[in-house]
Amino acid sequence: MSVAKVIEITSLSKKSFEDAITEGIKRAGKTVSNIEGAWIKEQNVQVKDGNIIGFRVNMNLTFILDD
Repeated sequence: MSVAKVIEITSLSKKSFEDAITEGIKRAGKTVSNIEGAWIKEQNVQVKDGNIIGFRVNMNLTFILDD
């Protein structure tokens, strides 16, 4: 039997939403093992002087607990 846990993280990228997701999962993977999936809850942009300067993603990560 497997037991999973869900954590929420926020990631910010200057490039794109996809980069924010990729880098967020990569960074979380440095301290959390067995990540199985991600649910993208929210995406928003940072705007300055009418220009997009950042892409923020809020996501839930699911990981399997070690035995």
